[in-house]
Amino acid sequence: MKAIIIEDESLARERLRDLINRYDRNIQIIEEFDSVEDSVAYLLENDSFDLLFMDIQLSDGLSFEIFNHVEIVKPIIFTTAYEEYSIQAFKVNSIDYLLKPIDYEDLKKSLIKYDRIIQSRDQFIPNDYSQIAKILGMANKPYKKRFLVKLGSKIQFKEASRIAYLYAEGKIVYMVLNDDNKKFLIDHTLEELEGFLLDPSDFFRINRKFIVRIDAIKELKNHLNNRLKVFLHVDSDMEMIVSREKVSSFKKWLNQ
Repeated sequence: MKAIIIEDESLARERLRDLINRYDRNIQIIEEFDSVEDSVAYLLENDSFDLLFMDIQLSDGLSFEIFNHVEIVKPIIFTTAYEEYSIQAFKVNSIDYLLKPIDYEDLKKSLIKYDRIIQSRDQFIPNDYSQIAKILGMANKPYKKRFLVKLGSKIQFKEASRIAYLYAEGKIVYMVLNDDNKKFLIDHTLEELEGFLLDPSDFFRINRKFIVRIDAIKELKNHLNNRLKVFLHVDSDMEMIVSREKVSSFKKWLNQ
């Protein structure tokens, strides 16, 4: 069997490798990835594997985003730090979910279940991963309408509808307004903004650094390596490039 590990914590990857090897030395770990972006780039071009081990929270977002770009028909065993009652709810989907820190006996049961399902050719993967996200409380939440920002000793709020784009500099995230081009530091990560707080019909994360609002987009131009360059109505000295693996979904988002 050939397996792929998608996990952003190096110690967790190492532990999972050791447990898999303990169960069966013939299982080959052919690739390991720590991000949505790298996983998508590989999976778009390769399907010569039998099983995916996939963490839910990756370095650049939720692993569910992978399914927006790639149709995966191979079995998946998710790993997660979510509470155990959530894990039990997932069992109805006929996929296994291993609670971190992963226990050998739990991994063993998952792999035995995988073998049984493969041999009987039962359905292993649900058709709609959004249902899993709903169980986790990741979907159907009200999106933020405004954000608190600090101006010296003062605190103000800015409407989400005024945002042109958001960007990260290391662990610091700024939002830039579309009416006066002013930027403000906000206390959220891009992952939180993309996965929970911003309405995905209005905002799109074009790469690891930028999230743009649809009303702020002026035009697009073709860029190197089948990418797109985004130009906004507001002035910016930063280059905004849609990463290659997101170009297709970005066009669909613009055209919906």
